[in-house]
Amino acid sequence: MVSISIKHVTKRFGQVFGLNDVSLEILRGEMFFLLGPSGCGKTTLLRHIAGFYRPDKGQVLFDGEDVSGLPPHRRGAAMMFQSYALWPHMDVAANVAFGLEERRRPAKEIDRRVEDALGMVKMDGLGDRRISQLSGGQQQRVALARALVVRPQVLLLDEPLSNLDARLRIEMRSEIRRICRDSGLTAVYVTHDQKEALSMADRMAVMDGGKIVQVGTPPQIYCQPASKMVAAFIGETNLINGTVKQQSYRAGLWDVDTPCGMLRGSPSGEFVPVAGQPVTLSIRPEALFLGEVGDSPNRFFGNIIETTYLGEMVQYELCTRDGTLLRISEMNPSTLYQPGPDELRLMARTEDVLIMRQ
Repeated sequence: MVSISIKHVTKRFGQVFGLNDVSLEILRGEMFFLLGPSGCGKTTLLRHIAGFYRPDKGQVLFDGEDVSGLPPHRRGAAMMFQSYALWPHMDVAANVAFGLEERRRPAKEIDRRVEDALGMVKMDGLGDRRISQLSGGQQQRVALARALVVRPQVLLLDEPLSNLDARLRIEMRSEIRRICRDSGLTAVYVTHDQKEALSMADRMAVMDGGKIVQVGTPPQIYCQPASKMVAAFIGETNLINGTVKQQSYRAGLWDVDTPCGMLRGSPSGEFVPVAGQPVTLSIRPEALFLGEVGDSPNRFFGNIIETTYLGEMVQYELCTRDGTLLRISEMNPSTLYQPGPDELRLMARTEDVLIMRQ
């Protein structure tokens, strides 16, 4: 396993910045995720780490060694592509063995390592199968075995689960994490699936417009987003604009005037609000309660306009008296409210109301 350092990497495609002065530190043995909306630069950054792109400016370092000018096969990294890139005219074993044959390893060593790699991904005994005979999940495992068989120090994954159905995606999340842990790999994983990142990552970087906008653990990113973009991209949230009124009598809390009334919350990260400053409040749907919350002034009154029942959870959309639309998620509901004229009260704890720069 190796550490990866990205130092002020810039890449242009014509007049457009693919990456704009990106710096990042990825620790040894870490499962690190790059995520963000389409076109944000996450795959471009992954391809710089792999060696498929060279930066216009800046450096990529493995364990402190500058590898910016090295071709992919000399970096000790293996990449697993979204399309799997398997050869249909070869059987499973031949697909997995390809990288070792290119490295001119002895035949007995190739056979042994192919068998080990297939065992690692739970494809034992299927080496003679044709690719066309495999399910999507099995093809994904073969692609992973092909990446692992060369014993890389870094495993790079570009949306590897996007072609699988929901059940297989959940199954393969834990498999990939297990394999990376057992193999002692540093893994860099690109996805646009927030649940995938939150469930698998040690740390993650959220990107937007060719820049990194926040780095942290999944709880840090979800609970303390640095901006409206991060809050809205990682999961669902309700965003309410307002103006800072004053610091609350309770330490660390601030009062904010909003169209919904005065709301009290805590600043995100190191942000220090100033009275009169425009801000945005973020309240997650699961943080809104159809009931009483003690010692909180955060109250909303309105009518339910849509109900979506999902079994273990119900989702509501509520229109407040001032016309603000709020989304609410309630787990294991005991009562199911339907759209209608009856006004309901919502409440939120002060620690669940996050104050961010507008």
